[in-house]
Amino acid sequence: MKNMGDTKRKLAQAGLLAALCYIGFAFLKIDIPVGPEKTAFHFGNVFCVLAALLLGGKWGGLAGAVGMTLADLTSGYVTSAPKTFLLKMCIGLIVGLMGHKVFKISHEHSIKYITLGTIVSCATGMAFNIVADPIVGYFYKTYILGVPQDISKALAKIGALTTSVNAVVAVVAASTIYLALRPALKKSGLFTRL
Repeated sequence: MKNMGDTKRKLAQAGLLAALCYIGFAFLKIDIPVGPEKTAFHFGNVFCVLAALLLGGKWGGLAGAVGMTLADLTSGYVTSAPKTFLLKMCIGLIVGLMGHKVFKISHEHSIKYITLGTIVSCATGMAFNIVADPIVGYFYKTYILGVPQDISKALAKIGALTTSVNAVVAVVAASTIYLALRPALKKSGLFTRL
């Protein structure tokens, strides 16, 4: 049975990372109006991916999903909130699976191996997002929100561009931050081995 202290610590860390996801989207973004809709270049995905690297897929995915969904609900992206929750949860699960089950980045390995595992894990989660975000967005807008198909298709194409830029930023920034934080977290006893 898990130690109650570990659960409380993970919950606190997940809350902190959810708050960073919220800030990364709500405040560190550039909105781009697209007809009646809008898209954004933002830093929310950086913290979504970082959460999965630090906490694993379930806790990290939940932190990203909650933080980014709350950001949608409070910053003019209300209709995107359900889609955001689903996609950010999936990003966290994928990054966590790759990082902690495949590469085992929280275990002792060479720095080259940890770096490779971190980058590949981040890239895998963001590759999923590059493909899934426009596809899910198209179907969500067309069949749930009732947006005409031609408009949904155009919005998906524009969304694919911003999602790709956001993904590159997320891979570079989250990998760099994780690799910089890892030794400090180990030294302070806050590093979680998954």
